[in-house]
Amino acid sequence: MNGGKTIKFSHELVPLIISGEKTATWRLWDDKDFRVGDKVTFIKKPELLPFAEAELVLVKQKTFGQIGEDDNDFMGHEQYFDMYKAYSDYYGKKVERDTPVKIIRFKILKLL
Repeated sequence: MNGGKTIKFSHELVPLIISGEKTATWRLWDDKDFRVGDKVTFIKKPELLPFAEAELVLVKQKTFGQIGEDDNDFMGHEQYFDMYKAYSDYYGKKVERDTPVKIIRFKILKLL
């Protein structure tokens, strides 16, 4: 198995992951110590059902304010009109320029 690491996704993102359109995720305040090579189970919210197993192929840390300095930051990731508001809503706390974010790229190993 994967050692128990999971990443949860909103239900509307699941089809984008399955189709291969979404190949990256951003995680704020990473409490799971994500690293390249980790095998993780992707979980669909709100049902909390596993839908895929993936391997992390890139993990880099920045602050939220640094996102976009590198064109690759948005590759494989959806964009929002107001990223600060979207992520503040996701996490239920205020996201600011100095909030740490991990940019994580993944490849799907198998769909469940």
